[in-house]
Amino acid sequence: MDLQKAIRDLYEEKERLDGVIASLEQYLKTNGAGAVKRKRGRKSMGPEERQEVSARMRSYWASRRAEPEE
Repeated sequence: MDLQKAIRDLYEEKERLDGVIASLEQYLKTNGAGAVKRKRGRKSMGPEERQEVSARMRSYWASRRAEPEE
């Protein structure tokens, strides 16, 4: 067994692993545990916003009822 070749192969593997570790650490900084996770689904409405939507929909349906049916 050629020890020089084995040592050279190990150094190449170490450099490759260092690169992978660095890229994973960078990923963690941007997207990992410290990153803010966004909630999925609908957002909740406050009382004022709910009243505005209610008034808007009330006028919408009133206008729909006022249109003649075909």
